[in-house]
Amino acid sequence: MHSNFLFVSAENDAIKNCKAGGMGDVVRDVPRQIAAFGDWAHVVTPAYNRLHVNGEKLTELHFSYRGNIEMAEVYKVAPKKDFNNITHYVIHHPEIVSGNIAHIYFNDPEQPFYTDACMFSLFCIAVAQAIKQDVFGHLDVVHLHDWHSSLLLFLRAYHPAYGFLNNIRFVYSIHNLAIQGIRPFEGSRSSLKAFYPEVEFDYDRLKDPRYHDCINLMALGIKFANAVHTVSPSYKEDIMNPSDFPNFIGGEGLEGILREANEEKRLFGILNGCNYKNINLVPHGAFYVNAIQAIFEWLQEPEKEYKANFLIHTGEKIVKLIKDPAKFVCASVARLTEQKFYFYKNSPELLVTILEKLKEVNGIYAVLGTGAPEYEELLHKISYEHENFIFFNGQSEEVIDSIYTESNLYLMPSLFEPCGISQMLAMRNAQPCLVHHTGGLKDTVKHMETGFAFDGATIDEKTQNFIQVFQEALSVFFKDKQKWDDICLNAKSQKFTWKSSVIEYYKKLYRLEVKMKNYKD
Repeated sequence: MHSNFLFVSAENDAIKNCKAGGMGDVVRDVPRQIAAFGDWAHVVTPAYNRLHVNGEKLTELHFSYRGNIEMAEVYKVAPKKDFNNITHYVIHHPEIVSGNIAHIYFNDPEQPFYTDACMFSLFCIAVAQAIKQDVFGHLDVVHLHDWHSSLLLFLRAYHPAYGFLNNIRFVYSIHNLAIQGIRPFEGSRSSLKAFYPEVEFDYDRLKDPRYHDCINLMALGIKFANAVHTVSPSYKEDIMNPSDFPNFIGGEGLEGILREANEEKRLFGILNGCNYKNINLVPHGAFYVNAIQAIFEWLQEPEKEYKANFLIHTGEKIVKLIKDPAKFVCASVARLTEQKFYFYKNSPELLVTILEKLKEVNGIYAVLGTGAPEYEELLHKISYEHENFIFFNGQSEEVIDSIYTESNLYLMPSLFEPCGISQMLAMRNAQPCLVHHTGGLKDTVKHMETGFAFDGATIDEKTQNFIQVFQEALSVFFKDKQKWDDICLNAKSQKFTWKSSVIEYYKKLYRLEVKMKNYKD
């Protein structure tokens, strides 16, 4: 007998143009591992008014939403790579459209989550109806990802038409606890009562711990799922404690319900895996050429017009480096957000100190990413002031692959980190990482063994320790070649495989047997 799984998510990197962050990677990789064990996996995301094009229409769904009967369509879509036992679907409805963040989410500065909650509340009831209409066959487990999918648990608990969902085990994964999807119970077009006006529910059980007139969709997932999962063991421990910004980022107001889930033996921390097969290999020595090519491509893009001077300024730096390569390269690849780069925003002199230390050894620091305007502005400014700071203000797979292949040290000073994939990708290429000792970074990088880590009780202490550990890493590289080589080999020998992670999923989250006899590695 095969077990049958449904993954419900806002992102799925197994299909083209359906990824904003690490969640897309997980939703791509976990079903592949399940399929390798011989079980069946179905993955469904919204179509965002674009992903259904060229798909195969399977059926229509009719359901009640905002007090009206709505119709949505289910399409089967082609993945980037075909695997047996996995089917990918998108749900199309004209009101579920592409946002301005990765063509998925909306940035609503006035009312956070306003537009997204409208879209995902519609998506969730469409998925519930698709399960009812047997689109995915008889399901053993429904695996939900982040707040976008948690309203399925609301429908399961309170909607008379979807009570049958109680016969299925529901698992909920927390990818980023900081983004919670808080909306009012009523009084807004983007409110629970507006989405599902006919449903009676328990206000007390659903209310946000801080804003009692609101539902917290992240909290809904944690309270109502059969099992809750964080993407690393240390992040699980972190989030059961209250936050003390910026010194410590913990439960973000949800630590109480997380501790409850833990006491009920429903909360599990399982480290994400990393892919060690079918890796994009880029030729050694291609970094600067790939960088120049990417800059030329960005210059053609109309939305990069206002950055043209900056891109040319970056190109000039690269041309110099082609003639006179750096002796030491450190790099970071990430969205420019508070989570990833708060240390630099809080203390630009920290970044300047790193650049000065690199200058002494003919070293450079390359950062690739786009994101919050205030972070982009800060990095532009520092790039104009420091010759050895290379800021790639764009996205390029080729440059990213070159960074993971050719840098000497990968810097990941995240304020908090549920799991982190970048450190695993760098380590896979025998590149040591220098990380903040938090969340998943704590579980993957060991100081002076597989990389370098800094910590401290306060943000100021952490900043001082960051500089100290950075100096330590430079000293090892230039003065103790044997030690450096050992750290590189140790980093490369770490294997964070999806096979071992998904075996844990079966035991702890899914409560199912792994059919290892079917398994082909």
